[in-house]
Amino acid sequence: MSEVPEKDDDVVLAGEYALGLLSAAEAAAFESRLGAEPELRALYAQWAEDFAVLADEIPEEAPPARVKAALDRRLFADERPARRGLFERFGLTGLAAAALVVALFFVVDLPGSGVQPPESPVYHADLRAEGEEEIILAAGYDATTQEMYVERRGMQDRPDRDIEMWLIAGDNPPVSLGVLPENERLRLPMTPEQIAVLQGATLAISDEPEGGSPTGAPTGDILATGPLEDV
Repeated sequence: MSEVPEKDDDVVLAGEYALGLLSAAEAAAFESRLGAEPELRALYAQWAEDFAVLADEIPEEAPPARVKAALDRRLFADERPARRGLFERFGLTGLAAAALVVALFFVVDLPGSGVQPPESPVYHADLRAEGEEEIILAAGYDATTQEMYVERRGMQDRPDRDIEMWLIAGDNPPVSLGVLPENERLRLPMTPEQIAVLQGATLAISDEPEGGSPTGAPTGDILATGPLEDV
C-alpha cells in the first residue's frame, strides 16, 4: 500500500473493512460508498489483495469445529452481525483463515510474554467478579501439552499479595493450580488427577499472601469465578 498516502483516512478505513474490523453500522456506511467511489473500491481491492497473499504458503485444511467456535467467541463477542468477510471473498478457508485471524489478533491485541494460546482448547472459562460483566481472566485447557493457558486482562496484584488459581470440581475442596505471576499470559502444568475432573469444573482466583495460601485452601477474597465449558 506504499503508493497510497497514509494521511488519507480512507486508506485505514478500507483496511479495517477488509479485515472485518468495522461495526455493522460502519461497514454498511462503507459499502454504500463503494458503488459511487472508484478510488475507494481500488483502496479496498488493494488491501484485500495484500491480505490474501499472507496465506498463500499455508495449505488449505479444515480445522476442528471447536477452533472456529473459540475464535468466534473471542473475536466477535460484541455480537456484531455476521457478514461476508475477507476470507470468503478471496477463498481463504479452513486452516489458512484460522492462521491469519490468530496471527493478526494476537499481534494487535495481545502483545507481551510470547506465550501462545492453545490452537484447539478442549475447555474454556471466562472468569468474572460476582455481578460484573467484564472478563478479568480467561483460561483454556490445552490437551496437547496438558497445560492450562491463562490470560490476565488488566488485573493487578495488590501490594504484598498474590493471586492464586483454584480448580473446583463438584463438592470436592478447591485444588490450587498455582500462584499467577504478573505476566499477561502464562501456562500452568496440570496433573493427571486435575485433568480427570476438568469437565464440569469451575475455575476461581483468590487474593492470597505472597507465595500463595498458607493452608492449601483459599484464605483471601474470591476475585472471580467461571465454569469450564466444552469448546
